[in-house]
Amino acid sequence: MYLVVIGWMYVVLMMSVAEATNTTGSVLGAIVTFFLYGLLPVALVVYLMLTPQRRKAIKAREAAELEAQRAATTSPTASADPDAGGHAPGAAERDGIAPVRKEP
Repeated sequence: MYLVVIGWMYVVLMMSVAEATNTTGSVLGAIVTFFLYGLLPVALVVYLMLTPQRRKAIKAREAAELEAQRAATTSPTASADPDAGGHAPGAAERDGIAPVRKEP
């Protein structure tokens, strides 16, 4: 693919040089030729041809993130409780321990 891109850019460069050096041509015409016949179409073709590779990379990245998330949620060291005490909120009151409050 890159060989075709390089070959086409060479052809467009030669077209631009021929237009710039021709007696009836201009440098502005050469620049327009280079962009409209060269850079813009080549950029579009390369972008479209690399779409499957970008999709594979996105899917691989998403799969790695999903695997990391699964590993983090199933690890025994991970806990849903921030204090990792193992007691539900309010369990102290059920066990007969009153919460400490300020006197009014």
